[in-house]
Amino acid sequence: MTQHSNVLFRFAAPQAFYGLAGRLWPWFAALACVLGVWGLWMGMFVAPADFQQGQAYRIIYVHVPASWMSMIIYLAMAFWALLGLTFNTRLSGMMNRALAPTGAMFAFLSLWTGALWGKPMWGTWWVWDARLTSELILFFLYLGFMGLTASIDDPRRADKAGGLLALVGAINVPVIYFSVRWWNTLHQGASVSVTQGSSMAQTMLWAMLLMALAFWLYAIAIALYRIRTLILEREKHTLWVKAELRSEGGAS
Repeated sequence: MTQHSNVLFRFAAPQAFYGLAGRLWPWFAALACVLGVWGLWMGMFVAPADFQQGQAYRIIYVHVPASWMSMIIYLAMAFWALLGLTFNTRLSGMMNRALAPTGAMFAFLSLWTGALWGKPMWGTWWVWDARLTSELILFFLYLGFMGLTASIDDPRRADKAGGLLALVGAINVPVIYFSVRWWNTLHQGASVSVTQGSSMAQTMLWAMLLMALAFWLYAIAIALYRIRTLILEREKHTLWVKAELRSEGGAS
């Protein structure tokens, strides 16, 4: 237990995490590409058409994983915010800044693909449905986090302010997830449930899970890539960053 704790505390230091992120992000990116191509191929060409929605349902292979990831990333931000506010770790704020743009992208992708799906299914691009509205609020929370942290010059104060917003905004995530149960909404219920299994055909389910895993790996890869830039910006006054930049400059 002590050995594992020492490893975690060691990589909590920006210098150690910078090297780890550099080694890991290409692998996550490569796996994301492979699984993404595999999932799209299964979803678009292997999975059968839906007996009610026909071919239009295939947008779920982007819409559903994007919706999942928009919520998962925000919960990850809330976790890092709690860690940062509790232990005053420098890495936590940088991790949240690295995650937020990707979370905002997935939230926007969820709303956009949902509109494309809603037009043929509901006859309209948008309704003030409980799930759609709470997902829109999540998108604004991401934008609010990025705007708030960018508007404060002191990085540590910005991290604390952004962390508080991330923690408070996390209340919206269970609202999104349970909205179809708590209110009478147009949005259909979950096709995949941990407790009740899946109502989808096996091929459809595998395609969706592959896309979800691809999106997850992409989110990790891009966060690791982005945090390396943030670490260099934050730690630019340190000797190790100056040495790193000199070595990279010499290598190029």
